[in-house]
Amino acid sequence: MTKVIEAQGLIKRFGTFTALDGLDLSIDAGEVAGFLGPNGAGKSTTIRILLGLYRHDGGQVSVFDADPFADAVAIHRRIAYVPGDVSLWPQLSGGECIDLLLSLRGVRATSATRKAELIERFELDPTKKSGTYSKGNRQKVALIAAFAADAELLILDEPTSGLDPLMANHFVVNVRDAAARGSAVLMSSHILAEVEELCESVTIIRAGKTVEAGTLAALRHLRRSRVSVIADGVSALADVDGVHDFAATGDDAVTFTVSDTGMSAVTKVLGGLTVRSLTVEPPSLEELFLHAYDAPADSAAL
Repeated sequence: MTKVIEAQGLIKRFGTFTALDGLDLSIDAGEVAGFLGPNGAGKSTTIRILLGLYRHDGGQVSVFDADPFADAVAIHRRIAYVPGDVSLWPQLSGGECIDLLLSLRGVRATSATRKAELIERFELDPTKKSGTYSKGNRQKVALIAAFAADAELLILDEPTSGLDPLMANHFVVNVRDAAARGSAVLMSSHILAEVEELCESVTIIRAGKTVEAGTLAALRHLRRSRVSVIADGVSALADVDGVHDFAATGDDAVTFTVSDTGMSAVTKVLGGLTVRSLTVEPPSLEELFLHAYDAPADSAAL
């Protein structure tokens, strides 16, 4: 796979404050990658370095194998950036703002038809002055400009802020379409369910450092799945190797967590029972995220 973003040991200081302290980040073409961390973790600083707005103080960083600060003009022709709080030119119409956003990056919409389709899909009135737009409509303008440009890299920072659920669903469809065409997508969002739905991989940062990174499937293997069972004689599962947090929730009903290595023993016992209900839930992204922040700062998070 072609590396679109590559950062190793990235450092950024503001006076005596260290915003990034050895951060690692890697994204391939065609990959949708989540970028997670609470406020103050260093996400915005990282994004500004990738956009060429800040010069890094240490480590290595490249976008399309180029220096994002020294080669910002050339790189910006290949990327689209959508912030979480979009400011527009209030005297311009929404359609004029879209055209201007595209021209500022030195690109044109892939086609007038594509732009029109996006305007219709996101239900935007492009004739209205942008100064009359709500936050959600301003967000739509930035998203339409980004998706119309067919950029090789989309950097999305809280991109669905202000969108209703229907518009957020249109956003999901367009991100998947962009990735299918080979675009890389870096998405920072506090809506973990949205990240979990869209992203193949995640990077979780804490105090300017990467604490976990990898595919969601790989990270889930490091945590236990939660199992709920209703069956006669279900108490036999309490003594199975690999079963943890065993608790009765009703008559012949229990819940517990089990690691991947213990799942085989659990299924063997279940095979000898009359099971009336069985639910197995892999660890959610929220669980992975919270566990990363519960762990000591100097230890492996998962």
